[in-house]
Amino acid sequence: MQLINRQLITKQSYDISSVHLQRIVRIDCFLPLSADEHLPVDLLLINDGQNMEDLALADMLDNLIGNKEILSLLCVGIHAGERIMEYGTAGTLDYLGRGYKAASYAKFILEELIPFIKSACNVTSFKQKSFAGFSLGGLSALDIVWNHPHEFKIAGVFSGSLWWRIKGLEDGYHEETDRIMHAQIRNGTYTPGLKFFFETGTLDETMDRNNNGIIDSIDDTVGLINELIAKGYKVPEDICYVELQDGKHNIATWAKAMPEFLKWGWGRKQP
Repeated sequence: MQLINRQLITKQSYDISSVHLQRIVRIDCFLPLSADEHLPVDLLLINDGQNMEDLALADMLDNLIGNKEILSLLCVGIHAGERIMEYGTAGTLDYLGRGYKAASYAKFILEELIPFIKSACNVTSFKQKSFAGFSLGGLSALDIVWNHPHEFKIAGVFSGSLWWRIKGLEDGYHEETDRIMHAQIRNGTYTPGLKFFFETGTLDETMDRNNNGIIDSIDDTVGLINELIAKGYKVPEDICYVELQDGKHNIATWAKAMPEFLKWGWGRKQP
């Protein structure tokens, strides 16, 4: 365990021996010093936890909590393993067979990680649980939240890999049916109370597979939002979409969007 004290945030790092993933998983817990261990606290899990230093998450939380812009919450960064296999969609492999460990990753989150966090951080219960991620980690977070709506309340998706598909572009791909996450939502069930945050950048990529003048990352994100709206979720009550001009597929861009996500999900209500 490594301990670093900041003004309002304590960072504690742990190694978990996971049966489901058959590997050691490093996590970083960013716990607000103001949290009362006897009271429920909000939990935010974040994929690609190895990037939290580059994201400057601790300083970000220090500033937002210190300025009373957001409520206190426990953030846990989960260091990635074999991303392309663990960060997929648990129910469906992509057209190249990627994501075959996604179901095991979901079991790790629910059956191993969350109980471990409660014990390690002396938290009796969580007021609500949320999950966020970047790129393929964003797809993973959304997949887990969508399929476990009674465990999680908010999904945060930054430059999400929502192109994840069951057919290659040269293998008869149809946008209306072959994007995996879109199909899950279309065929799924509306659960009251779920909320979704999406971020894309106008320079996320250059691909435009349907030649409509809109890059695929924006097309896929807007298309997924439309599926959520068709399912019954509303803008802005349930869905927030942030499109950053000149935003790129990198940590610097996601660091700009992260405070907006935190204020949207955990902002203090003004009198």
